[in-house]
Amino acid sequence: MLQTKIIESNLKELELNALLEVTEAINNNLPEESLYKIYHFTLLANLKVKKLALFVESDDRWSCKVFFGVDAKVVGSIPVDRFEEEMKVKSLRQAECADFDHIIPVRHKNKLLALVFVGDVAEMEVGIKGSSATTFLEALTNIILVAIENKKLARQQLEQEAFRKELEIAKQVQNYLFPKDLPSLEAFEVAAYYQPHHNVGGDYYDYIQIDEGKFLLCIADVSGKGVPAALMMSNFQASLHTLVRQTNDLTTIVSELNHQIKISGNGEIFITFFAAIFCRAENTMQYVNCGHNPPWIEANGKDLFELTKGTTVLGMFDPLPFVEIGKIEQLDSFYLFCYTDGLNEAINPSEEEFGEGKILEVIEAGRDTKPNQLNQAMMDAVNSFRQGQEYRDDVTILSAKFKS
Repeated sequence: MLQTKIIESNLKELELNALLEVTEAINNNLPEESLYKIYHFTLLANLKVKKLALFVESDDRWSCKVFFGVDAKVVGSIPVDRFEEEMKVKSLRQAECADFDHIIPVRHKNKLLALVFVGDVAEMEVGIKGSSATTFLEALTNIILVAIENKKLARQQLEQEAFRKELEIAKQVQNYLFPKDLPSLEAFEVAAYYQPHHNVGGDYYDYIQIDEGKFLLCIADVSGKGVPAALMMSNFQASLHTLVRQTNDLTTIVSELNHQIKISGNGEIFITFFAAIFCRAENTMQYVNCGHNPPWIEANGKDLFELTKGTTVLGMFDPLPFVEIGKIEQLDSFYLFCYTDGLNEAINPSEEEFGEGKILEVIEAGRDTKPNQLNQAMMDAVNSFRQGQEYRDDVTILSAKFKS
């Protein structure tokens, strides 16, 4: 009787020391690998466990984090999936797992965290014969794994916070890309609408005053979404502004832009681009369409038509295989409507696309309205069409109206 009490007292002391050691390691914020090593040492050296394999589920797969007393081949042959439904300590039959005697499922808030396989129970100095040892081994494993889970959650929160800050910075950078003020005069008015698919996107529009009687309007869409697309578009905007200060020749501008995109994007990022330069003194508009959705224009009050002349998307070939500059002369008035493919590719619950036909209908109906009113009418039409379905891409609209 006395001998039994001494053994029990020694066991309690060993368990207490093990808990103190593990708790201290957790409080010291040791990495995951160190916690597993302490767990290994505590069970093997202090509690004299003979055989053990600890399996932890990660990314829907079981991974053995700690094992001793058996070969790696034995660990690899354990049918872990077979024991996922176990709720309490279970003795294992020879046919189930020859090298281990017991399995201990470790759960936290009904979630299975780990499966512990223990072997050579009869030879353990402090074994699993009593419920105390079983409970302690389960508790110790639970403490370790909950601490590791908490560390993972904390790490994920830090990563999410860092990503959120990156998005916020990218959003601020992108806001600087767009012109702060657009002309809103009796004779000339420009309006734009921009809605990114995520917090930041890869669409871009601009109005650049070249001189008192000449300006450039443009719209662009980079392949991809999110921060990489926004950063690429930021470089694109800076390059465009630099080139426009140097030349008004659209062939030179798109050729240089194409070369820079090809280099910086490694041939994996492409940009569709439309640019038009209007000269009031000559009443002419020159334009180039680089694989972009063709804008619609009403010239001198006549029928609408698309602006299609230009070249292929930028960043795919260097040099560009061809460049054709479109030109409209004797342009006393015009109404220009540009957009990115997020508009025409918006879908309804039946997965039908909004399409170019509906875009043209809205433009036809709004020819006598102001650009901002036309943009709003277009968004009202597409939002009604979507019936709550999410956009699949960024949506950008640029409208301009001029009369001499």
